[in-house]
Amino acid sequence: MDVEVVLTPAYLGGQSLAGKTVVVFDVLRATTTITSAFASGIRSVHAFAELSDAKSAAEKLLPRPILCGEVNALPAPGVDLGNSPGQFTPQHAGRDLFMATTNGTRALNAARSASDLFVGALVNATAAARTAATAHRPVLLLGSGTNHQIAMEDVIGAGAVCQNLFQHGYFPANDAARMARRLFLAAAQDLPAVLRDCQGGRNVIKAGLEPDIDFAARLDVFDIVPVVDTRDLIIRPK
Repeated sequence: MDVEVVLTPAYLGGQSLAGKTVVVFDVLRATTTITSAFASGIRSVHAFAELSDAKSAAEKLLPRPILCGEVNALPAPGVDLGNSPGQFTPQHAGRDLFMATTNGTRALNAARSASDLFVGALVNATAAARTAATAHRPVLLLGSGTNHQIAMEDVIGAGAVCQNLFQHGYFPANDAARMARRLFLAAAQDLPAVLRDCQGGRNVIKAGLEPDIDFAARLDVFDIVPVVDTRDLIIRPK
């Protein structure tokens, strides 16, 4: 079975993803944050490509869901929480989260033609690979990128899942998959330092949110795989 890596949604070229299992990565930080939210007891995450849509949808509901969003890495005006994976507390357990981010939730929207759609990060790489393999379909690992540019941290995250998928009998279908695996193996012993040196990490540090990097750089701390309903982009844990 094949596994391929696509570095940003722009590289999909509008192709249908029907018949494929897709795992989306925004290591710094949306997919890490979604995974962390479920580890903290969040019931569901509703992903929106645009923050205005998330706000409009949240305002129509009682009880009101938690509104989560960011602009230039910082919490957006009018939201309850930003995009930091360590922000959740026991008081958030059982709540629904409406979320819009600059890159990650837009990548989920771009991948909604997939037959199966999952959320991946370094923090759940082994679990994501195991779950993707159980679908017995070709796997596509999609990086969210940063402002339409390739994000090295997403390539590393995809590489971690590639490495695990090889153990499930998958083989690289393109050079991006081979590069992602090699980059992960080269970075695996010092992930916090490598993520700090990525442009995404530099942006997070500039925003004063450096602890988010240490959180995102932890490998396999969660045995949780967020599963995306492609009809409405509602995400629930598996």
